[in-house]
Amino acid sequence: MRKKAFTMIELLTVLGIIAILVGILIPALAMVRKFAKETAQKSRFTAIEMAMLTFKNDYGDYPPSYRVYQPQPSLSTLDYCGTQKLAEALVGLDLLGFHPDSVFRSDGFDGPAPSGVNIYTTATYDDGERKGPYLDIEKANVFRLGTSDITKQDGLWNRNDCTPLNPDTFVLCDVFTCKKVVMTDFGKTVVRQAGTPILYYKANTTNKSIGVDLAIPDRIYDYRDNIPFTEVLPILATGKKVKHKIGQPQEGVPTEKNFYYFIADPLTSISTKMPYNPDSYILISAGMDGEYGTADDITNFNK
Repeated sequence: MRKKAFTMIELLTVLGIIAILVGILIPALAMVRKFAKETAQKSRFTAIEMAMLTFKNDYGDYPPSYRVYQPQPSLSTLDYCGTQKLAEALVGLDLLGFHPDSVFRSDGFDGPAPSGVNIYTTATYDDGERKGPYLDIEKANVFRLGTSDITKQDGLWNRNDCTPLNPDTFVLCDVFTCKKVVMTDFGKTVVRQAGTPILYYKANTTNKSIGVDLAIPDRIYDYRDNIPFTEVLPILATGKKVKHKIGQPQEGVPTEKNFYYFIADPLTSISTKMPYNPDSYILISAGMDGEYGTADDITNFNK
């Protein structure tokens, strides 16, 4: 009696059908994964917005975002910009909560001179004065900006890549995991997935212009607040040190204009062009591709 079996043609047909189904399924799964990440990041922005509102209720205003240039004797540069200030306000410069005497300097001083008192390392300044953290540290996706000199780990980039920013400061990252970061947690080495730093720009409510016309000085948002992130630091997903879309000229458009076109609210008229959130602040996640200013960016505007 002849045994029943699949012929070669039948096997190839089945394999072909399976290959087609896999080809259809993989892009669908990728889309589901992307949608889930985008939803998670929007939820993260909601948590940040609630934390920012609490911060404003406590201190009367949102944290500043202007870039501070801080030459130091021990390091060539210790700049401090909007993204770092957002992290300090919501979790503290040392992750132990914000200190009300802070003037948002990366070295923690409470005055303009480096010889001032470091409020984040002087115990007498910590007695009952701290507030926060306003975000749960475990869920805030907080990472040190640069690697430690001693351990050569626990940072997003090495110290040279962080120039001109202070590498020993923290940033809040998005949920789009682009890099594995080696960290030491209670004496144990752990690996965490890191995203790209969230850009933060505070609105200057006394100004009236979106800023596309660079000859007008009174811009609501200042593109310079986070320039080191959009023009110097590399894309985490690739490791390549390139300029981001809102940090480079495109089709003859100056660098600055790319940013202002990106934040422009299309519902405002041509004659009174205004940015989104002209009375508060904007947050920008680089999205899945890790590049700021592209179509997949997640923001707290243009929802």
